[in-house]
Amino acid sequence: MELLAWHVWMILGIIFIIIEIFDPAFFFVSLGIGAIATGLIALVPFMQSNVLLQIVLFSVISFIAFLFMRKLGKKVLAHPGEETNVFALKGKNGQVTTAILSDARGHVKVGGEEWVAVSEDNQAIDAGEHVSVVGIDGNKLIVKKIT
Repeated sequence: MELLAWHVWMILGIIFIIIEIFDPAFFFVSLGIGAIATGLIALVPFMQSNVLLQIVLFSVISFIAFLFMRKLGKKVLAHPGEETNVFALKGKNGQVTTAILSDARGHVKVGGEEWVAVSEDNQAIDAGEHVSVVGIDGNKLIVKKIT
């Protein structure tokens, strides 16, 4: 079986798209799109023997696809999603379980878990008071009293 130019372009396109699956940088998918489009164009009879023109078309199509993929990538990566781990607690409310003394640590229960906490303005907060998490410092919460 003879390997024709369009076969090579299609195989390259599939390989590039598979690489993109493992390296999601929106670069190899552009090359994959360029290779597959060039493979389809190489099916046209007068293009079958003109390898130089196929390479030029591959370059141009890949570049144009890269520009569109870059825009798409920026949109997708601009929204990182919800915070996770301790950072997801920011903005949540909780209750002081161990008093937070001025310039000292106490404990706050937020979402069923107890965390070490300090007051945002270094003011004492009594046990039983309701607080809001305004920040995270390492593994301790920075809280302010809800009035």
